[in-house]
Amino acid sequence: MASTESVPPASPAPFSAPAIARRLGIHYGWVMVGITFLLVTVTAGIRSAPGVMITPLKDDFGWSTAQISWAISLSILTLGLAGPVSGRLIDRHGIRPVIIGFLVLGTSGVFATWLVQSLWQFYASWGVLVGFGAGGTSIVLSATVANTWFQERRGLVTGILGGAASAGQLVFVLLLALIVDAWGWRSAVGLMAIIAGAVVLPSTVIFLRSRPRDVGLAAYGVLPGEKALASDERLVPMKEAIRTGDFWLIALSFGVCGFTTIGLIGTHFIPHATEHGFSEKQAAGMLSVIGGFNVVGTIASGWLTDRYSPRKLLALYYFLRGCSLLVLPALSGSGIPLMSMFAVVFGLDYIATVPPTVMLTANRFGRRSVGTIYGWITFSHMVGGAIAAALAGVIHDAAGDYGPAMYAGGILALFAAAFAFQIGTRGPKSPGLRPATSY
Repeated sequence: MASTESVPPASPAPFSAPAIARRLGIHYGWVMVGITFLLVTVTAGIRSAPGVMITPLKDDFGWSTAQISWAISLSILTLGLAGPVSGRLIDRHGIRPVIIGFLVLGTSGVFATWLVQSLWQFYASWGVLVGFGAGGTSIVLSATVANTWFQERRGLVTGILGGAASAGQLVFVLLLALIVDAWGWRSAVGLMAIIAGAVVLPSTVIFLRSRPRDVGLAAYGVLPGEKALASDERLVPMKEAIRTGDFWLIALSFGVCGFTTIGLIGTHFIPHATEHGFSEKQAAGMLSVIGGFNVVGTIASGWLTDRYSPRKLLALYYFLRGCSLLVLPALSGSGIPLMSMFAVVFGLDYIATVPPTVMLTANRFGRRSVGTIYGWITFSHMVGGAIAAALAGVIHDAAGDYGPAMYAGGILALFAAAFAFQIGTRGPKSPGLRPATSY
């Protein structure tokens, strides 16, 4: 973001990552995009693991779908709660120390999950430690990096980093399914622990930085002498944000996003598909297709968000998602071609909502406030996901099928489209906030 802060004259150490990037003519913001992409990819891969662990955990321990779903729901809830906590800490202390701390916590939780022997231990390790650690490292990081390190290309960067979550799903779900099938779920968890502890953590320590001024730079795209907008420099408190209707429209629509993605499809698609005649590998493969096309959809969404109304794009995304969920039960027994078609359509839309949601948050409340406010907006996303993860499991055990849960998700997505279309249609009621013409 543009800033009136002076850039320190001191150069980074000659063999440090910032110094090497400078010699190569690379703005360090793009290095931040790279390390954030790695971190979010692995974090998203870890978050996607329950989809391939539900059946093995049932077989190994005799737990019910509902019992496991409640643990996953707790993990999603703590994942979301970590967002505003992480965002508030980042706004005050910078990206680097906060992210490293949460990464250590999440990695410890994955190691603890590898050792679980009872349901309460699974709740504590996966539900609390992994959830809170993963949330602290990924929920607001992408939005903060885009709005702190970039004046230009913010939508594109947000889309690329949103695609990292899809890439993690694409790479990890199928890989973990193969490992679970060959060596069991503990081997899959052990691999995740090694990747997080031996690859991601050291890389984060080496490359991650908090602000452009820490490496003697201005944000990418800032012109010499350019001044920041007052609404970008002002730190809007949450008590002011929650008095605006736009905050609740963004938060409620993003809550539906979490319900339909991480909670419903991300958690229950594989068991839903296997109950309709697909093997676990086939189901994991289709979930990976969703992840793969989401990389394309989210990056394209970032590009579009830089050029078109984020409010209208967001409404369109939710409308298409609602339609796809409403037809899913009818497609589930129709074979691989039609289910793959669903995976492609849903994948293009899976996290395409993130770039316009981040842009609307920054436009309305200022880029300096994105960490805290987007953290709470994302908390609503995870609350929606937690409700869906638990509710779909309960519905399944009561009705014997996931169909009613899929219909509920589709209807909610259509409501979210209506909410999104209303964002920014009225001017702000608090001084210092952006006018409605920004939308």
